[in-house]
Amino acid sequence: MSSKALNRVAVVGGARTPFAKAGTALKDYSALELAVHSVNGALEKLDLDPGTVDQLVYGTVIVNPAVPHLAREVNFKSELPAKVRALTVTDNCISGTSAIESVHDSIAMGRAKTGIAGGVESMSNPPVMFTKQASRIFLDVANAKTLGDRIKLMARLRPRDFKPWSYGIAEPSTGLTMGEHTEITVKQWQISRKEQDAIAFRSHMNAYQATANGRLQAEIYPLMGIDRDLLIRSDTNMDALAKLKPVFDRSDSGTITAGNSSALTDGAAAVVLMSEDHAHQSGYEPLAYVKDFISVGIDPRDGLLMGPGIAVPRLLKQNGLALDDIDIIEMHEAFGGQVVSNLKAWEQGWKEPAIGRVDRDILNPLGSSIAVGHPFAATGARIVTTLANELKRRDARYGLVSICGAGATAVALLLERT
Repeated sequence: MSSKALNRVAVVGGARTPFAKAGTALKDYSALELAVHSVNGALEKLDLDPGTVDQLVYGTVIVNPAVPHLAREVNFKSELPAKVRALTVTDNCISGTSAIESVHDSIAMGRAKTGIAGGVESMSNPPVMFTKQASRIFLDVANAKTLGDRIKLMARLRPRDFKPWSYGIAEPSTGLTMGEHTEITVKQWQISRKEQDAIAFRSHMNAYQATANGRLQAEIYPLMGIDRDLLIRSDTNMDALAKLKPVFDRSDSGTITAGNSSALTDGAAAVVLMSEDHAHQSGYEPLAYVKDFISVGIDPRDGLLMGPGIAVPRLLKQNGLALDDIDIIEMHEAFGGQVVSNLKAWEQGWKEPAIGRVDRDILNPLGSSIAVGHPFAATGARIVTTLANELKRRDARYGLVSICGAGATAVALLLERT
C-alpha cells in the first residue's frame, strides 16, 4: 500500500441515453451503440476534450460473446482516442458502481486525472444461444473434415434443436429468479402488497415531476429524437396497481407484480470523474465528491437483495455519520418489496445495529428504477449522476447511494459537497 496522500475524486457530470422498455423504442440499437452514445453525450455535455480522458471503465451484464471487451470497442467507436485505458466489468446490478470504484481508485492513487465510468444493457438484443445438445452438433459440424461428415451430423438435429435457449434471470447458485427470491423476502419481513405498490406509485409520480421540470431530462443525451425516459407512467394510481396480478407467486399470497417491479430495460449511462485539483484547473465545478463506498456479499438464503441492509449501516458507521446526516438517499428499486424490506432492516436492525427510519421525502426524490428503468449495468452511473446533480441543485451536503445486486451483493456509496 502506497503512503502517498490520496487525491480527492470529484463527480463533474454525466450523460445517458433515454431508458426504454426492452423490445420497444431502442430495440434496434446494440449495447455497443448505446454505450458509445452515452460516452459521447458525456463528452459533449461537459465540452470535455476527449484527449484529456485517461481511463474508461464500462460495465455490462448481458455479455455479447462477439464483443467480449465492450469498453475497448466503446473506446474505438466513440470520440475517445485509442490511447485511453479501457476496462470492461461485469458485476450484475452493481456493475456501474464497480466501474466508478475502479476509476475512483485510479484517480485517488494518481494513475489518472480524468476517467469515465458507466454501463449499458440492451435487453432487446441478447446473444442468441442454443441448447447444449444443439450447440455441440453445430460445433462438430464446423470442425468436420468432409461434406459427408457434416451431413451425418446435421441429420442428428431435430426441430426442437432450432429453438433458441430461453434467457432467464434465475440465479445460477439457487435456480430462483430475483422476483422469486424477493417473494420469499417480503413474506419473511411481512411486507404488504400496499407498501410495495406505494413505492412504485411514488417512483412514477416523482419521476414524472422530475421530467416535467427538466431535472431528469438534464442528464439525458437525446437519441432518435427521444429526450425522456419511456417507462414513466404519469397516469398510474394505487387502484390501478392493486388490480395487477402477481407474477412470481401466483397464489393468493403473492404480492410482486409487474407494477411494483423494475422492467427489463434498454439504456446506457456514463459519469465523468476527475481529481479535485484537475477539475479546478480545467474549469469544472465539481457537483460532488466521492467520500466513501463499501460493497458486500451475503448468503442468498438471507435474502438475495438484502445486501443494503448491511452495506449502508457499515458505510455510515465507517464515516461517523447518522442517517439523519444524509440529505438525499438514492435507493435502487429492483422491486418495491426489496426497498421496503431493506428500509425495515435499517429501522429495526438486521445483522448490523439499527440506523433509524428513513424520511420518505428524501428517498428517491426524482423517482428510481421502477419508473425510470433498470438497464442492469447502467443503473449505478445513472443514480450517481442523478444524485450529484440534485445535491448541487439543493446545495445539500451528503447523498447516499444504495444498490442491491443479483448474486446477493450490494454497494453503498457516499457523495459529499463541501
